[in-house]
Amino acid sequence: MNWKVLDHVPLLLYILAAKTLILCLAFAGVKVYQRRRLEAKLRRLETEKKQQPDKKDN
Repeated sequence: MNWKVLDHVPLLLYILAAKTLILCLAFAGVKVYQRRRLEAKLRRLETEKKQQPDKKDN
């Protein structure tokens, strides 16, 4: 077995931890973006619903 490989284990673990952190942050960012987009769409629909009865009265 190549025992020199074990010298690089801490570096590999740091790389793995960094990759995991980046992926988690990316997924969290996507979820925040999707939630904001959905909330904006819901707000737009609510304002359209409020304006529709006003148009019927006129």
